[in-house]
Amino acid sequence: MINAPSLAATAGRKVPHLMTLADLTVPQIDRVLLHAHHQRRFSLPWLAPFLLQKQDGEFKGKGKKSKEKREQLRMPSQSLFNKSVALLFSKRSTRTRVSAETSAVLLGGRALFLGREDIQLGVNESLRDSARVIGGMCQGIFARVGEHEEIEELAAHSPVPVLNALSSLWHPTQILADLLTLHDHAHLFNPTPPSSSSKPYVDLAPLPPLTIAWLGDSTNVLHDMLVTYPRLGHHLRVATPAKEAYQCPKPIRERVESLGLSIGEEEGKGPGHIVWTEDPRVAVKGADVVVTDTWISMGQEDEKAQRLCDFAGYQVTEALCKEGGAKENWAFMHCLPRKAEEVDDEVFYGPRSLVFPENDNRKWTIMALFDLLFGKWDLYPEMLAQKSESKED
Repeated sequence: MINAPSLAATAGRKVPHLMTLADLTVPQIDRVLLHAHHQRRFSLPWLAPFLLQKQDGEFKGKGKKSKEKREQLRMPSQSLFNKSVALLFSKRSTRTRVSAETSAVLLGGRALFLGREDIQLGVNESLRDSARVIGGMCQGIFARVGEHEEIEELAAHSPVPVLNALSSLWHPTQILADLLTLHDHAHLFNPTPPSSSSKPYVDLAPLPPLTIAWLGDSTNVLHDMLVTYPRLGHHLRVATPAKEAYQCPKPIRERVESLGLSIGEEEGKGPGHIVWTEDPRVAVKGADVVVTDTWISMGQEDEKAQRLCDFAGYQVTEALCKEGGAKENWAFMHCLPRKAEEVDDEVFYGPRSLVFPENDNRKWTIMALFDLLFGKWDLYPEMLAQKSESKED
């Protein structure tokens, strides 16, 4: 009798999952970003209006330029052909849901949206049983949950890979999209032109070490920034209100420290040290990029009045960043949805804003993860290497 768990066992592989970017090494993060860049490059021509593709004479010609154009037109990975991905969402979503559903289609598969009103989870069926049931019929689970313990339990009992779409502690797919966006706009931060050997269709533009400022709450978005940006050589400066409720949670601080990083008020200790302050002006000092997020997350609506009071002075504005000494050409990022108290219209809709390219890149980074994690089980190549070595032994 064949079942999903026995298939994994037969393959001789441990089921891979991704909870946070802290689970990935720097080379693995770079690999995902480059893969997202390639999948975007392969996909965009197929998403253009059909008439534009058909009428482009360069694709039909016989010259060198026409040949190059034809070679660029190739299918993205089809690793999800005939496969299904379960979107297990206990929280509403726009960007994550649309990115996931459209990514699955481009990879040749299908995404099944399973909201809290659609299935038995939490009503007549436990997380453990749901993980086994869904994992027996789908080839991956993309889960957007409340408490982080929920996705850990899903991963513990799922026979297929589980990818964290968002939990109370972590938001890995958002930071991958942010990183891809920064690479796309590397020219804003690096006045040195790319070398003649670089190929814009193949290579990601290199990023110089950046100073990235965060103004706001200690949210899941910030937590994945903490374990990612310093390891990539970027300086991270954080400002949150002084109250204990807005400080870095103990499990996050411990994970940060386990990666050889540190958090404190001290200045000038290198990219491995994260500066943490309660003054937003201190945080934006020398910033190349200023980032914020919602001050009132889902489930915190009753705290709105107090939170708005606590975050007074944290709104991202031209005046704040000038007073704090941000770089002249600083850029702005926000994971969306945005509220006016977090950033004013001048910045949000102005030339500094990267929020909509950031939004678009949610699709390509999620697509890369779906391909590597769900389609190929190849997010952690060393797992395949270990399997090959065990066979040789």
